[in-house]
Amino acid sequence: MTIEPGVTLFTDGLIFGEAPRWRDGSLWLPDVFDCKLYRIDEAGNKTVVLKDLPTRPNSIGFDEGGVMLLISSAARQVLRVIDGTLVCHADLSEIGSSHLNDFVVDDAGRLYVGDFGYDFHAGEPKCETNLYMVDIDGSVTVAASGVEFPNGAVIIDDGRTLVVAETWRGVLTAFDRARDGTLSNKRLHADLGGRNPDGICADAEGGIWVPAFNTGEVVRVLEGGLITHRIAFEGSAIACQLGGRDGRTLFCSVYSGSVADCLASKRLGAVYTARVEVAAIAVRAKETVEM
Repeated sequence: MTIEPGVTLFTDGLIFGEAPRWRDGSLWLPDVFDCKLYRIDEAGNKTVVLKDLPTRPNSIGFDEGGVMLLISSAARQVLRVIDGTLVCHADLSEIGSSHLNDFVVDDAGRLYVGDFGYDFHAGEPKCETNLYMVDIDGSVTVAASGVEFPNGAVIIDDGRTLVVAETWRGVLTAFDRARDGTLSNKRLHADLGGRNPDGICADAEGGIWVPAFNTGEVVRVLEGGLITHRIAFEGSAIACQLGGRDGRTLFCSVYSGSVADCLASKRLGAVYTARVEVAAIAVRAKETVEM
């Protein structure tokens, strides 16, 4: 792969690394098709924290107490990782219509997760679906409807706004958030000009870094659609995360092969880094992960 100036290979040997999260001085990353959870130190050294995860563990996050939450996409469950054991936090198998997708957690420990809306792997036609809110007690409600393949999401404006990537529509969609977590006032946040957004992240100035699965780009987008920065990769850009000691390292998960290569478990996935001007929304002075 040709690497742009200023972009550095961080780690490779992955199949399909989704939902990278920076916490406790490390990057945490599930490999969807290898069913493993990695902890990657600042030098790019990988440690397998959990293996033999439930089928397609395609997203992780942390609640307000530092406990890891993990999605089993195929089982349609949100799991808590307690002392290395997976405990069901919320079961959406009777609610969601298909595989679960990416999610975001708010400061209270509520999470918002979407589902595919149709059987993507069987080639069913695209359709609209829901974004669900999982409360801190594990109860599930429909937070929003009429979204198409809701994917990565971020919470910005001091918690007042949620923005979700609608992959096939090629847009970022925003909602107002009430103090109880409910969503309203659905609106266009940014048209991405034909790019299919995947796992997004936000910075302290409201800029959203968007990996485009179909073009291989990772772009920084402002409300209204203005693109301020662009990093190009060969292949598919999957997800990104701001982190590092000062919150100004952008981690980009990329797959350099085809979908068929990925399904054949070819290890063509890697994470690259780039230094950026604006830091993540918050750099916590002390963070502890409970595993």
